[in-house]
Amino acid sequence: GDVVAVAVSGGKDSTVLAHLLRGGEHGDPPSQFKLVLLGIDEGIEGYREAALAAVRRSRRDLPLLLVSHRELFGWSVDEVGGLLGGDGGQLGGAGGKLGGVGGSQGGSRGSSRCTVCGVWRRQALERAARALGVDWIATGHNADDIAETVLMNFLRGDPNRDPVAPGRVRQPPVATPWPAVARWKPLRHAYEKEIVLYAHFRRLDYVSTECVYAPHAYRGHARALLKDLEATRPSSVAALGHSGRRLAISAEVATKTLGACRRCGFAASQELCKACVLVASLERGLPRVGLGKRGLE
Repeated sequence: GDVVAVAVSGGKDSTVLAHLLRGGEHGDPPSQFKLVLLGIDEGIEGYREAALAAVRRSRRDLPLLLVSHRELFGWSVDEVGGLLGGDGGQLGGAGGKLGGVGGSQGGSRGSSRCTVCGVWRRQALERAARALGVDWIATGHNADDIAETVLMNFLRGDPNRDPVAPGRVRQPPVATPWPAVARWKPLRHAYEKEIVLYAHFRRLDYVSTECVYAPHAYRGHARALLKDLEATRPSSVAALGHSGRRLAISAEVATKTLGACRRCGFAASQELCKACVLVASLERGLPRVGLGKRGLE
């Protein structure tokens, strides 16, 4: 009886996930839950248009909701990039799959765009899921993605930053208009290469073009390190994934207290959530201020 929103980006992972959840080649979806599709347009010219076109072509009869950064926050990623200038600001890094944000000092060209995009994408996904009234958000994170996230969290000194265990969502201690929707990662044990092969041999319609800003994201460093580790020890990807799951479930560490953002009501550890801090800094013509740790007063 649950309603599951599949976060679709037009890439291989979410395309394979939607294909499998709707019944695969048999086309007979499970009767236990209802499927809808949820996509986000970040406003990246020459990249997102083609990906969303692939989503529309492969959706078949599934309901599809598309929301955009510009619609929700008033700015597209490209527009923010124009305000930040060529060097990309001082902080950067963001992970894909419609969620996950990193951080790195001395950001290179385009890195701050990734920070803004990741923060907004995470909240856009939650807000759109609430608007649809779904019970679960299913994402296409594969084993490599999970391992990269665990590795990034360790490199940041914050191993409990993002829960990676299926269905585990940290809820704020006070009521908010946007309570977190439970996450589901059915492909968390599937290697990226397996997903690529499945999509190829099933001739699924997806876009393999990488975001133009992705090379500047902090996740790329974790990905490169993971590939080196995997070359030395093939079980590194699976081992990191299992370690992260155990840590997310059993570790007791001091974390920030979550409350409600006074501007949007979304969960926040300060008066304003990071998404609203970024919007407020853009409204005041100070885009770089929102990228700092202190934010706006």
